[in-house]
Amino acid sequence: MNPSRSQHRPSLLGGARPSPEKKHEEKVQDPDREKDEPKADMGSKTWADLAAEMKIFLWNPEERTCLGRTAKSWGLILLFYFIFYTCLAGMFAFCLYVMLLTLSPYTPRFRDRVSPPGVMIRPYLNGFTIAFNVSQPNTWQPYVDSMHHFLAAYDDKVQEEKNIECVPGQYFIQGGSDSEEKKACQFKRSLLQNCSGIEDPTFGYSKGQPCILLKMNRIIGYRPGAGVPVSVDCKVQKGNESYLRSVDFYPGNGTFDLMYYPYYGKFTHVNYTSPLVAMHFTDVQRNYLVPIQCRLNGKGIINDLNSDRFLGRIIFTLNIGK
Repeated sequence: MNPSRSQHRPSLLGGARPSPEKKHEEKVQDPDREKDEPKADMGSKTWADLAAEMKIFLWNPEERTCLGRTAKSWGLILLFYFIFYTCLAGMFAFCLYVMLLTLSPYTPRFRDRVSPPGVMIRPYLNGFTIAFNVSQPNTWQPYVDSMHHFLAAYDDKVQEEKNIECVPGQYFIQGGSDSEEKKACQFKRSLLQNCSGIEDPTFGYSKGQPCILLKMNRIIGYRPGAGVPVSVDCKVQKGNESYLRSVDFYPGNGTFDLMYYPYYGKFTHVNYTSPLVAMHFTDVQRNYLVPIQCRLNGKGIINDLNSDRFLGRIIFTLNIGK
């Protein structure tokens, strides 16, 4: 078979098949053809073209449009959103107003989760560790200053001016509407005796016999003890019980008198001052970390819940150095 004849044989699709030599000649004749075709297909634009289009989009002087909208179109859409959000805000304010009508500013609606009282101590500076050296006043002076600041509201003159004398041993129940201002019973600083800071301005810290104040959290309408005063006791939580040899309680035998309850809230019980129990640690082991637990005892008091160390009890540490 003649090779030249096979090269020029017509194809099945009709017409003659171009030879490799002719294809090569076409490429040589127009070398930039392949480079120009992709550019034409992609339709690429320069940065100047993009900037010009963006400028026209922001403001088209021919059609007088901004961002593709005329002034009338912008006015209509802004008016729509103004009316829409005004109605939305009005609905929200109305729902909030209706909800507030169901609430009282004087008495919480739900009080079932705060019936057992929690307790707190003073002074409270840097956690629940009270550590100082008797021979170094700068270590215990911050505790003394904190005590004086806290007891300023309990000064005898302040209590006599603002509050009244009540009958001990019974609840001070006051009638009237919820918005009527309630009277408060006097709790004078002098009731704390050796822990009042009157005779001993250092509250025993200069002698290594610190005073610590205990108070119950305020709960509106709560009557602790179910008619019997709630008392306080303290002991070593863990370790040698002989490290805590003596504690004196004031006032009396360390009880919260019933006349200071119930509490009616800060809006109506304006001059109310929480009753206190002072614990005077007169004989504590020196140079040891002594963990102490003080508990409330009375009817309805929960003081053994491991998951809450402040419910009916308080745990703190004394570290008294020489």
